[in-house]
Amino acid sequence: MDFLLSDIHDDLASSVDTLLTKADTPVVARAWADGDRSPAAGVFRQLADIGVFGLLVDEEHGGAGAGAVEMVVALEQIGRHALPGPIVESVAVVPILLRSATESDALDAAASGRLSSVAIAPLSPRAADTDAAEHVYVIDNDVLSLATVVDTAQSVDPTRTVSTVRAAEVIADGVDGDRAAQFGALATAAQLLGLGSTMLRIASDYALSRKQFGRQIGSFQAVKHHLADVAIAIEMARPLIHGAAVGIDGGVPEGVDVSRDISAAKVAAADAAYLASRRSLQVLGAIGYTSEHDLSLYITKTRALVSAWGTAAQHRSRILESL
Repeated sequence: MDFLLSDIHDDLASSVDTLLTKADTPVVARAWADGDRSPAAGVFRQLADIGVFGLLVDEEHGGAGAGAVEMVVALEQIGRHALPGPIVESVAVVPILLRSATESDALDAAASGRLSSVAIAPLSPRAADTDAAEHVYVIDNDVLSLATVVDTAQSVDPTRTVSTVRAAEVIADGVDGDRAAQFGALATAAQLLGLGSTMLRIASDYALSRKQFGRQIGSFQAVKHHLADVAIAIEMARPLIHGAAVGIDGGVPEGVDVSRDISAAKVAAADAAYLASRRSLQVLGAIGYTSEHDLSLYITKTRALVSAWGTAAQHRSRILESL
C-alpha cells in the first residue's frame, strides 16, 4: 500500500509541534508531577482551539470530522513533547465511545477540550489520570457507564496515575468498546513513536557535544551503531502505525484484519521507544537518570506507555490468534 502524508498532515504536525515547543512541556510536566495542573490546562485549551480534541468528532458537534490518520499525526507530536494527562483517552478513545453511544452533548464537550478517562478491559482495565479528568467512563459487556474511582496508584511515570473504577450510571448499551480500545492502542503507539524520536534526538545531540579523548563520542563506532539501531526501529514502526490508521479508517480491502495491524503497530512502537530509552541512557550515562534532565521525563513516560492499552504479550497473542 502506498501512503504519503499530505500537506494537510504536515501542517497539522507543524501546528502541534510549534504550540508545544512554545509551551515548554518539560516545565509543564514537572508542574503536573508536583500537583499543579494550571500550566497544562492552558496547553489543553490551545490544543482544543486548533482542533486536536475534535479530530475524531463530527463537524456537527464542533469537531473536525477527521480520522485515525490525522489522530496519529497529532499524537506523535504530543509524544515528542511528553505532554502529561489523559490525552489518548480524551482525543482518541472517548470520542469513539460517545459516537457509538450517540451522545451529542458529550461529543460537543469532548471537541471543546474536556478531559476524560476510561477503562476498557482487557487492554486497559484501569483508567489513567482520573484525578485530572472531568468524566470517567467504563465499558462492561458493551455497556457504557459513568464510573466512580475505587482506588488510585502512582505509575512509574510521575505525571501518570492509574485507577480502578466501577460503573455508577449507565449511559448506553450496545457500545462498541473493542473499536474504541483499538483507537487507544493505535494512539498510544503514535505517542510512543514520538517519545522514541525525541529520545533519539537528545542522545544524538549529546553525542555530538560530549568529547572523550579529544573526540566527539558520536564519532565512536559503538555509539553510532547504538543510535542507528534506534533510528531503524523507529522508521520501521512508523509505516505500521500509518498503515493501521488507514485500515481502521476503512482504507483496506474487505477481509483484512485491522486489529492485527494495530497490534503489530503497538508492539513495534513500544519496542522502538523502549530501545530508544535504553540506548539514550547508555549514551548520556548517569545524568539521564536524574529528574533534572529532560531525558528522565521521556524514559519514565515510555516505560508507563509500553504496557498502556495492551501489553506486548497481549498484542503478540492477538497477532498469533489472527494468523
